[in-house]
Amino acid sequence: MTPRPNRSAPREIDPKTVRALVTGASRGIGAAVAEALAAAGHPVILNYRASDEAAAEVAGRITAAGGVATLCKFDVADADASAAAIAGLLGEELPIGVIVNNAGIARDAPFPALRREDWQAVLRTTLDGFFNVTQPLVMPMARLRWGRIINLSSVSAVIGNRGQVAYAAAKAGIIGATKSLARELAKRNITVNAVAPGLIETDMIRDVPLEHALPLIPARRLGSAREVASLVAYLASPAAGYITGQVLGVNGGMA
Repeated sequence: MTPRPNRSAPREIDPKTVRALVTGASRGIGAAVAEALAAAGHPVILNYRASDEAAAEVAGRITAAGGVATLCKFDVADADASAAAIAGLLGEELPIGVIVNNAGIARDAPFPALRREDWQAVLRTTLDGFFNVTQPLVMPMARLRWGRIINLSSVSAVIGNRGQVAYAAAKAGIIGATKSLARELAKRNITVNAVAPGLIETDMIRDVPLEHALPLIPARRLGSAREVASLVAYLASPAAGYITGQVLGVNGGMA
């Protein structure tokens, strides 16, 4: 017997009633995403690994604009530290309904010169970090019957890039995880999507030779962290409830 399609309207959520957890939120894209989600009404949890001062500055900007921000310091690559931090967050009153897996590092080198420890560090932060943060939050989100999981990938995962085998491999893994998890959670009214930025004007591209890179971008300019954050905020909104399992590029036409 063919199951009847579900024509009921999806559950609506007031952003003020669900918190958003953003990893790697002390700078760059993560900071811009945290500010955008706070502007949309979510109380925001700012995860960061090391920079207390930078994280406090982001929180200060959010509160000055009328938003709500709390700091949560832990290394997403550390399974035990992540588990302890997430357990603490789950013990608080408001549920976490939005997860933005943004934390990541790059250790660029030609593949023959790529050190094993750098390969492992990149994968631990990006892929283990995705697992460590997301896995313990999925069932509480399923019980809420609403959720948004947004994973930051990269244009390097889509088209490849010389000297970025480790980074591209980790970010490509995020795409596979996104597509698979989206299928698992769709009927629970939880969307899972990936955003794949191109060259964005942040600290991560400070060593990129722009005279060689800009001609490869059809738009002939760098993107801004706010442009990425605007897409993430849309994917976290009720308006994006029928978008899941997708990889959306913010790359000026590179891919």
